[in-house]
Amino acid sequence: MRKQEKIVPNLWFDHEAEEAANFYTSIFAGSRMGTMTRYTKAGFEIHGMPQGTVLTVEFELAGQRFVTFNAGPLFKFNPSVSFFVNFDPSRDRNAREHIDALWETFSTGGTTLMPLDSYPFSERYGWIQDKYGVSWQLILSNPGDDARPFIVPSLMFVGDVVGRAEEAVDFYVSVFGNSKRGITARYGEGQEPDREGTIMFADFMLENQWFAAMDSASEHDFAFNEATSFLIECQSQEETDYYWDKLTSDGGQEGVCGWLKDRFGVSWQVTPTILAEMLADPDTDRAERVTNAYLAMTKLDIAALKKAFDG
Repeated sequence: MRKQEKIVPNLWFDHEAEEAANFYTSIFAGSRMGTMTRYTKAGFEIHGMPQGTVLTVEFELAGQRFVTFNAGPLFKFNPSVSFFVNFDPSRDRNAREHIDALWETFSTGGTTLMPLDSYPFSERYGWIQDKYGVSWQLILSNPGDDARPFIVPSLMFVGDVVGRAEEAVDFYVSVFGNSKRGITARYGEGQEPDREGTIMFADFMLENQWFAAMDSASEHDFAFNEATSFLIECQSQEETDYYWDKLTSDGGQEGVCGWLKDRFGVSWQVTPTILAEMLADPDTDRAERVTNAYLAMTKLDIAALKKAFDG
């Protein structure tokens, strides 16, 4: 399984990555499991994960690729990153029943953020955190001729970055190719605490993939963190360097193992595709050498990874 999306949401779990992937693929139609990787000996030294423990699980939900991974209890999911699930009656005559059924599934062990109900923007909408803490916005949509994918990642700008959603959208569209802005809805007068003119909802395309963004000036006890990151699959060192430099510019922060935070606090993984191929090699000594090499890097160096792989 490998679709061509360039940007892939990655979900950080303590140790439930495989369980969560199985859960999600069991409840979304048109889903399937993909490649699984496991920790080498270095996994215990870095993350306390015994050799052979599941490291990553790739899977697909109704056309949207995801990766879950186990890395210990360092970060927890929160609503700053969520996933719209668009139920379009023009495509699915049982859309209302299907949205209710998915809501019921997520409600088991989950937490309601906005009740499933009728709102000015949709006849049927609800926002919920599932039993793992991942946030989903279920909506009965009416896109007409301007349809969106079934699942769309969404960023909510709160706290120190509230009011910067539009700046972020423009920045991302400038960095990625095959990009454009879509719908923009703004807060109006009298919608305090949100400032008039800031983004109530906007969507945008990056590398032919749709994303959404919104500001929220209400008080929230969370912010963007590494629990949800976006992996950028790069074909070359030149491409790796490009995204690394662009996304760390003007206040971004370099991390380790190809991770970074951009100027808004959103986490990205800038990763050459060859790394996954090396880590999946049946020669465990090669995989171990590559693991030790990339764990010591900030921005990933393809030549150094190949050198480690070849021994």
